[in-house]
Amino acid sequence: MSFADALQRHKDAFDKVSQLQPVVEQLADEIADSLTKGGKIIFMGNGGSAADSQHLAAEFVVRYKAERRPMAALALTVDTSILTAHSNDYDFSSVFTRQIEALCKPEDLVIGISTSGNSANIIDAFAAAKQIGATCWAWTGASGGKLNDLCDNIVKAPSSETARVQEAHIFIGHWLCEEIDRRATQGQL
Repeated sequence: MSFADALQRHKDAFDKVSQLQPVVEQLADEIADSLTKGGKIIFMGNGGSAADSQHLAAEFVVRYKAERRPMAALALTVDTSILTAHSNDYDFSSVFTRQIEALCKPEDLVIGISTSGNSANIIDAFAAAKQIGATCWAWTGASGGKLNDLCDNIVKAPSSETARVQEAHIFIGHWLCEEIDRRATQGQL
């Protein structure tokens, strides 16, 4: 594949990202609502989606662009002792579930990032979060996979190519950070 081919695939996917505006704006409203109620944003994902989870949690806690108070957010992928102890003592498919059971509250918003929509550890964690009463949002590729039916709402990046899905996810995450910055600096949070 040439650079030009890869760039064209990126452009083709991003030409469709604008169709996600209503659902992404709804997510911004729900994030703001959760934070206003004293909740936190909990991110989780595997591989590149784990990195995106950590990246976005940092943007909320530290800052994106604006000088504002820190926003409560965490990624369930950052504690190597928890990840390895749980995977060794139990099973990797429940590595996020145990953390959700320990840390999640009903006012929290849980974002599970899975390009396929079929990550077993996110599926299991959503079940635990829903039992607690938290709101669950999946970020997936175009199909949505098994997460279609297991979350409160879903952001489906308009591609089935992992790299394009991840590029759309980080764009959406950055826009959400910018929107939450805007609301915070205007006294709406």
